[in-house]
Amino acid sequence: MSLNALALEITDMVGRKVVVPDRIERVFGSAPPLNVLLHAVAPDRVVSLSFKIEEPAKKFYPPRLLTLPVGGGIFGVGQTMNPESVMALKPDLALAWNSPFVDRKKIEEAFVGMGIPLVFIQMDTLADWPKALRFTGKLLGAEAKAQAQAAYVEKAISRLASSVGKLPNDRRRVYYAEGPDGLATDCHLSFHTEAIELAGGYNVYRCQPKDHMGMERISIEQILAFDPEIIIVQDRAAAAAIRNDARWQGIRAVKAGRIHLVPRWPHNWVDRPPSAMRALGAQWLANLFYPDLYPFDVKHETRDFYRLLFGVTPTDADIDDLLTH
Repeated sequence: MSLNALALEITDMVGRKVVVPDRIERVFGSAPPLNVLLHAVAPDRVVSLSFKIEEPAKKFYPPRLLTLPVGGGIFGVGQTMNPESVMALKPDLALAWNSPFVDRKKIEEAFVGMGIPLVFIQMDTLADWPKALRFTGKLLGAEAKAQAQAAYVEKAISRLASSVGKLPNDRRRVYYAEGPDGLATDCHLSFHTEAIELAGGYNVYRCQPKDHMGMERISIEQILAFDPEIIIVQDRAAAAAIRNDARWQGIRAVKAGRIHLVPRWPHNWVDRPPSAMRALGAQWLANLFYPDLYPFDVKHETRDFYRLLFGVTPTDADIDDLLTH
């Protein structure tokens, strides 16, 4: 923090009083979802990234973000942060992800040791994101922009809830395939699979998540017993494995060709990191699951969403590429 900065006391999203500079120009996001939040609300304030930007994603980023170092984060997929490297970035402020699986005291102690003010953001579920966007927008002087983004998320949640409420009890049975072999997944109560539930899908893996990271290993025998109608896949290699491995061929989804890759640039539409992208991803899923009940012009909505969140307007070719990556 700049030594001549004026002090301002704020209350963060978990009720902590935090003294921050009255003008915040350099922000460190300590987890991948916070990178998405900052990319959307204040990309001009970011000092580093939690993860490397993949080549296909670069067209959706402002040039400045492409030049930033990968400073890592506290947890999540990506590089683990180094305190000395974070201090060298000279952030005015750090943001941390509040979650039931997070040791808040340990995180606080780490940043106290670095002399960096720390603000916790609540952002597990999609319903948390409108408040997170508005809070961050107010904190970083981007209120109008964040308000428009928050309003979009709220509208998407409302539309999804209205449509899902009309569904019969026999909802589409969905398996969420993760990892290169597709034999990792997440519980239906995990924020990692929230988009499936928001879209009216029935996640066949019913359980309480054991930890923050998820990706619980599952056997092919379990999947055969679940017999999902639709498989949502995060990894292209897994999609190929599922289509070509003889062990999967008796599953309804495979026989019907209902294997769908999740769009992932500039940030994953469904998960890893779980973010505001779920506002678009859950609608895409709802249309996959129930096209008659949930009509969805994917190209129009994608253009609107990307323009609102990231200030870019994908072409039809860009969107086709996103949907097939």
